[in-house]
Amino acid sequence: MCGIAGFLGHSTDGGASAATPLRTLAHRGPDDSGWIAHRADSAHPSGTLLLHRRLSILDLTAAGHQPMKTADGAHTIVFNGEIYNYRELRDELQKLGCAFHTQTDTEVLLQAYVTWGPGCLRRFIGMFAFAIRDERRRVLFLARDFFGMKPLYYVQNTAGQSFAFASEIKALLDWLPLKRTAQPQRLYEYLRFGRTDHGADTLWRDIRQVPAAHYLEVPLDRPGVPEPVRYWNLPDDQPLDLSFEEATAAVREKFLQNIRLHLRSDVPVGAALSGGVDSSAIVAAMRLVAPQAELHAVSFIADDPAVSEEHWVDLVGQHAGAIVHKVRANPDTLLADFDHLIYTQDEPFGSTSMYAQYCVFRHAKENGIKVMLDGQGADEMLAGYHLFLPARLSTLMRQGRWIEACRFARRASQLPGMRGYMRLWLQAGRLLLPAFGAKLASRWLMPAWLNARWFQDRGVTFGPISNPGQRDMMREELRQTVSATSLPMLLRYEDRNSMASSIESRLPFLTPDFAELLLRLPEEYILGRDGTSKNVFRQAMRGIVPDPILDRRDKIGFATPEQRWLKTLRPWVEETLSSARARSIGALNVPAMLHDWQAVLAGRARFDFRIWRWVNLIRWADRFDVTID
Repeated sequence: MCGIAGFLGHSTDGGASAATPLRTLAHRGPDDSGWIAHRADSAHPSGTLLLHRRLSILDLTAAGHQPMKTADGAHTIVFNGEIYNYRELRDELQKLGCAFHTQTDTEVLLQAYVTWGPGCLRRFIGMFAFAIRDERRRVLFLARDFFGMKPLYYVQNTAGQSFAFASEIKALLDWLPLKRTAQPQRLYEYLRFGRTDHGADTLWRDIRQVPAAHYLEVPLDRPGVPEPVRYWNLPDDQPLDLSFEEATAAVREKFLQNIRLHLRSDVPVGAALSGGVDSSAIVAAMRLVAPQAELHAVSFIADDPAVSEEHWVDLVGQHAGAIVHKVRANPDTLLADFDHLIYTQDEPFGSTSMYAQYCVFRHAKENGIKVMLDGQGADEMLAGYHLFLPARLSTLMRQGRWIEACRFARRASQLPGMRGYMRLWLQAGRLLLPAFGAKLASRWLMPAWLNARWFQDRGVTFGPISNPGQRDMMREELRQTVSATSLPMLLRYEDRNSMASSIESRLPFLTPDFAELLLRLPEEYILGRDGTSKNVFRQAMRGIVPDPILDRRDKIGFATPEQRWLKTLRPWVEETLSSARARSIGALNVPAMLHDWQAVLAGRARFDFRIWRWVNLIRWADRFDVTID
């Protein structure tokens, strides 16, 4: 896990240019740093500068130093991530005549590219963002992993004469003279729906990202940027013809295989443990496949009994024989850490639960843990959110299975956190009839606290991502949350929070073959007849994870008592909402925000995440001096 950056253009002055991004990205790789400049000449008018900060995980010797070149000097790589199946790929490449000089996965990746070109990407199991200067093809090749676990941002000047990339937005901001303005469409989607990360756009107008499962080929001699090329898609085939028992066995086998791969490391590996099904399965499986290992888990314990999972954490820790480290937080610690949290994330984020995750990784570093396994992606592929319940109901309705639909709705409406039988039917109806749903939604697409004219003048489209109306509505909803709505932003939070503490966070649910299995299972295998999420995975983990964990019907995760915290911080919230920076943001209606805040305090209005988004946006704009006028 590392930090990378690079520049392609007429002017590359080597070390002087390298100093700033290397300093900004130091937290991503405190163990080593390096840079290589390829200067322009009469034959090649554009030079390149490649930069690297190293967090040593595999082959801790100096042999793993980057940038790394091939023996003939024709290819140079800077790489951020891990290729977990590097041993198998190394064996395959050696049989093809490749010679290796290190024990790193970086050298395997580089030789795989030299041997197979862009086709190498489909062979990897891992998380990655990398750039290769390919002298033979005269391109700068950039690629990002299947799900977007590792970040890769880039900018191009308007004349197309230069191109720069980096692992974090702040590195580009510190390095280059960029305009600090917000992208209006993405601003609307964050404020109204809490969405921040999807596709090639960012919340910064002039900064883009390589989308997940894409690569770019930038010509070395004319740094224009072609369109990203997709190399992998989520499966949209018909459901697999497997019995539930066969599916359970396949899920169990693949998950345990992923755990084994993700334990490959030359430093100790721990886990983030919330006490829910996903993180508990990871910790229990780590113990199963490595029975003699010293196993560390780090858990956030909320200071509110209503959202504390300490009981479940203790149960899993005892079951797995893990050393459990518990971290706690409160409104005062949030306030003390808030500015650094804003700086860490580069863009606004959805809720204070991201602070809980930030605290977990910081605590892991304090206890000498350098690699952590985490459960991101499980909720998106195994229907872990309540939004999948109306999607499943709509599938049954579309298929004319009305008796099953009624039974499902009755049982699912009784799950913790659900708001009633009729509400579930209404939500399903809105999925089936998008036009009707849009009419119902029009009243809340542009609430009073947003300045509708500001967004209209900038051509913003109002509304969430629409469901295209597939026959299997829930499977399509799963695909959307993995690729567009939920997972992309959670992966950004995960990467920044872990790397802020120089921790490598590994995500064993997120491998392409596991996704291809889960997303092709029949819907009822994922979401049970009574609305139980992760149906097949719970069954696959029987005998590995304690039954009380697998039988849980509630969902908490690293939750914080956000409403109570913000009320405790009332003076700070009101100072932020009334600040000069808030009044300078033309997209917001400050009087309406203050009115809503007072209504929440008085109990006249329901609390939701909009309040956090206001505060977060205002503080972000202030921290990075962003123009939103």
